[in-house]
Amino acid sequence: MNIIDESGILALSTRLQRLSEQLRKDGALLYKEYGIDFEPKWFPVIYTLYHKEVLSVVEIANEIGYTHPSTISLLKELEKQKLIKSKKDKIDERKRLLQLTPKGQELIEKMKPVWSVMTSVLSDIADNQNNLLQAINEAENKIVHQSFLQRALQLKSEKAQ
Repeated sequence: MNIIDESGILALSTRLQRLSEQLRKDGALLYKEYGIDFEPKWFPVIYTLYHKEVLSVVEIANEIGYTHPSTISLLKELEKQKLIKSKKDKIDERKRLLQLTPKGQELIEKMKPVWSVMTSVLSDIADNQNNLLQAINEAENKIVHQSFLQRALQLKSEKAQ
């Protein structure tokens, strides 16, 4: 056990990032194992467009829960890879609508068996006495109602009184 593991709740963000990086790295290796050239960071956009077909940049950002700039950066990468394409909205010329290209749809078909394997393995990893996915949902729900920063500032002002 290292100092970060021993620090308990204080290192929660660090430990979640460490877990996330490990899952991402192994996910990338698994895609390679199946002969698929795919970056796990592209997953949220690709998966969203697979299910929702045509969305604006703002709609994608809302669906995946990323900032507008982060979303645009991912979209640029995916357009460069020719996995998605954009077209102007007929109603609002300023708005770009995005969708998968035939190459992107082909990729989805190749990835489906990998997603099935990942679902099984991740279910096994998350299925602990304290279910990881359930715990993440509960924590995210609390943060939606009052952020980490808001809670900390409230505690600071209560202590100051």
